[in-house]
Amino acid sequence: MPQQQDNAQTLLRCAVPIPVRGYLDYLPVKGSNTVPVAGGRILIPLGSRQLVGVVTEILGSTAISPEKLKCAKAYLDDTALIDSIVLELLGWTADYYQHPPGETLILGLSPRERRGEPPASTHEDGFTLTLRGEGLSDAALSRAPRQQALIAALRAGPKTRAELRDSGFKPDNLRALITRSLIEPVTMLANKAWSCRTPLTANTEQSLAITHINASLGEFSCHLLEGVTGSGKTEVYLQAIAAALARQEQTLVLIPEIGLTPQLVRRFNERFDAPIVTLHSGLGTAERDRNWQAARSGQAAIIIGTRSAVFAPMLTPGLIIVDEEHDVSLSQQDGLRYSARDVAVKRAQLSSCPIVLGSATPSLESMANATNARYRWHRLTQRAAGARPPTKHIVDIRGLALRAGLSPKLQSKMTEVLSRGEQVLLFLNRRGFAPTLLCHDCGWTAECQNCDARQTLHKKPPRVQCHHCGQQNPLPKRCPECQGHRLVASGLGTEQTEQALRKDFPKIPVHRVDSDSMSGRHAMATFTQAVEQTGACIMLGTQLLAKGHHFPKVTCVGILDADSLLMSPDFRGEERLAQLLTQVGGRAGRAQQPGEVIVQTRHPEHPIMTAVLEKNWRALSAQLLLSRKAQGLPPNGALAALRCDSANAESGAAFLLAIMEKYRRTTPNAAIRLVGPLSAPMARRAGLYRSHIVITGPKRSEVHASVKILVTLASEHRLPTGLRWFVDIDPSEPL
Repeated sequence: MPQQQDNAQTLLRCAVPIPVRGYLDYLPVKGSNTVPVAGGRILIPLGSRQLVGVVTEILGSTAISPEKLKCAKAYLDDTALIDSIVLELLGWTADYYQHPPGETLILGLSPRERRGEPPASTHEDGFTLTLRGEGLSDAALSRAPRQQALIAALRAGPKTRAELRDSGFKPDNLRALITRSLIEPVTMLANKAWSCRTPLTANTEQSLAITHINASLGEFSCHLLEGVTGSGKTEVYLQAIAAALARQEQTLVLIPEIGLTPQLVRRFNERFDAPIVTLHSGLGTAERDRNWQAARSGQAAIIIGTRSAVFAPMLTPGLIIVDEEHDVSLSQQDGLRYSARDVAVKRAQLSSCPIVLGSATPSLESMANATNARYRWHRLTQRAAGARPPTKHIVDIRGLALRAGLSPKLQSKMTEVLSRGEQVLLFLNRRGFAPTLLCHDCGWTAECQNCDARQTLHKKPPRVQCHHCGQQNPLPKRCPECQGHRLVASGLGTEQTEQALRKDFPKIPVHRVDSDSMSGRHAMATFTQAVEQTGACIMLGTQLLAKGHHFPKVTCVGILDADSLLMSPDFRGEERLAQLLTQVGGRAGRAQQPGEVIVQTRHPEHPIMTAVLEKNWRALSAQLLLSRKAQGLPPNGALAALRCDSANAESGAAFLLAIMEKYRRTTPNAAIRLVGPLSAPMARRAGLYRSHIVITGPKRSEVHASVKILVTLASEHRLPTGLRWFVDIDPSEPL
């Protein structure tokens, strides 16, 4: 219930979703003696607008004279929607990443709550069998296998719409059975008892990790679970979650990609009889709001989500898991630039619960923390169920005649594997038909008008499109420069390789997995189920296919172009290339059949190529850490950037130079180095010129203190029209 306080002694400090680097103070609602608790929403006036803010503190006084303060318009909540732990977490996030607090704290609310609407109900739409459906014979729907599978799923009991969707069932399947009066809608509450089915037998390494994690429940500790691909990290997660459920505590599981959700939810549902909700951008607003409230009320036992779910409410937080903790997709790269992994560690600390960071290729930062005993280090060195590590081959493709990117050796191996009814996975990290469209007569290329980048050629539908800003144009019929007709595709994309594979293997299903083919809401679930239920097939995809998926029938993995990150300007380029090669290769031979990995490259002698072939991640990461130490780069040193986007290159560089000069005049610190102004690797993007200065130093605290000074100086500087600036702490984007 709201607290009763004396208006004369009460002031409200609020976070308001505007780009102001501070909090705003207000007087209570006129004529009311009631004030909300910290974490509740409030309707406040700001100029001619009324905005929804979050109360962060109830104050007795402020530096501003009360006569200059405005009164709040209305209190929207009787109780806090953002609990004290998440409120503190969001405040820490705003401070650490130097982002406006109002734009940060709003992330602790669901979409409808940000609009000022009441919290969502946790009632869910569900489906159950009718009497007719219960009496249906198993053979009655033999010609409709998806409908048959849906009936089988509902024989175990009613299921929510979300549960059925996450299991790969489409709305058409539901409508067909409703029309035949075999199933019917029902209103459900996600409040079933929490229980766990019998776990798998863990091996010695898994058992040791499970024992240590479970022993730390109820207190903060950070566990790094480093396990080779296919070593059974998920089983460790499951048994740790079971222990948290036994304590009636919730678990938050963060994953890097939406595409990992269907398999993970299915596996969790097989193990737990407990409410599981998902939080990611692929959900409709109503479902996301409902899942958010289920997490807040404690009805959801397990919350699975992408990076923004790190701020999701939990009534009884007991365990946090970050799967594929090394993945750059866990870092937000616009607006509030944060690492969900690092924020999750802070949340675990505030919640006094353990956190598990899992990966076959942990980030160098996590490896350094484990080496220095800041994290408890658990190693899974053997594949589960007796599976053997894949055999790796490097193929030098210089001078070879390639067929849609495939070397003769890879083609031969694919034919052999497919003839045995096994599956092939091909990795090509370029979507579209070809990365460049050019004129054979005059050399013209299709360039993006808004970015320093070429447009990619797509055939379905025909177009050229920039993958950085999204600009697209119809496919030209003749060259705009010389009016010639000889326009040719240059380079290789997934569409082109898919086309060739369908010609070469006409009887084998070919699945293309990239952001174009997997754009539908149910696309990834449909794909994974199709692969699991079929024999021989070819999977071709980008990074969407490389992360965390378990395809036990895959025995051959081909990496068509391993050189894409080899010449990266990013100092993390070698680390990310090694992680990518290891992760993709790890999709092979995860069951009883042995697997092979064929890496195609034009630089077979490169140290990273040979290291991936000859060394495990532990040895390779140790080598990379020594190199970082010699260069004074993270994790041996700290890094931040002050970035700006401007209408022209000159104004951005002038702004950054002025800030640097002011800093050097007022804050001499020999330990801190400012480098720049520098142009971004892609200097112009979406019509804006991008530049930055880099702040480096041996200690994170000193770098952070310098960034705060730079932020103050930038806030006081008169900005030219069309310029915006922002801070990037621990940047994951190339500098």
